[in-house]
Amino acid sequence: MQELWKLLTSPRHLIFFEAAARLGSFTRAATELNVQQPAVSAAIRQMEESLGVKLFLRAHRSVTLTPAGERLFADVSVALERILASARAVHQRGQNDHVTMSASTAFAYYWMVPRLEAFHDAHPGIDLRLQTSDRDPDLDAEDISLGIRRGYGDWADCHAALIAREVIYPIASPQVMAAAVNLKTVPNLLYERLIHLEEPVRERPTWSDWFAHHDLSDRTPKAGLRLNDYALVLQAAMAGEGFAFGWRHVTERLIDQGLLAARKEWAWETGAGFYLVWSKRNRLIPQAERVRDWLIAQAEA
Repeated sequence: MQELWKLLTSPRHLIFFEAAARLGSFTRAATELNVQQPAVSAAIRQMEESLGVKLFLRAHRSVTLTPAGERLFADVSVALERILASARAVHQRGQNDHVTMSASTAFAYYWMVPRLEAFHDAHPGIDLRLQTSDRDPDLDAEDISLGIRRGYGDWADCHAALIAREVIYPIASPQVMAAAVNLKTVPNLLYERLIHLEEPVRERPTWSDWFAHHDLSDRTPKAGLRLNDYALVLQAAMAGEGFAFGWRHVTERLIDQGLLAARKEWAWETGAGFYLVWSKRNRLIPQAERVRDWLIAQAEA
């Protein structure tokens, strides 16, 4: 850092340099930064003297980067963008004025969204922001208040409250279910079109696991449509593409609405569950505590 200070004389000069390079003008840079134009010119001149190289070619009303200036600008612009993003995140943390909840697309859309009206009626002053992800994020590193995780409730870094036990049964559109006239026993499902969930990061049970639970581990499920997001799986099932996994807590409303049909008598309770989690390291702000308590009450209801 001592060498950096020696070469650049002041971190403030980097901001002047980035603005002048991006805008192609010392005058426009001064206007954007709310300083006088001579201050920008002096800062650039000091940088050039310290570095021993010209950074700009100066014309009457504009400036252009030299090759050395282009090399410096490429790195400085990226570095300042990252610093800005971090500063925004830290500033937002300091504001403590919103609650971020991370969940899978399917959970957010099919479990949470139908309950949002009731939530806003109960807590009109809370700014709740849903964030979908194809992985389980680090709550502390990504400044997330609450998350939904599948597991057994024993995470070292998080508190956990059970939202739903993992119960899985076959689902399909009512038309596909009605057309499967030979679907009298579990083994017959092996011959139906199956929709497979293959998430890239999260660990999820598969059709092979489901059939193994029903003592059919010696037979391979029929190949079929493969999708990497459970929301897509549900859309495909409703569109009549075949039989899919029906996680009970996500599909109950769709079944009640007649958009899906299920063989609930073939349900598999895996022993895992879907949990609401929050950090053990960072205490929740009061708004997040109210969201947490409301979600737990919804799950119990």
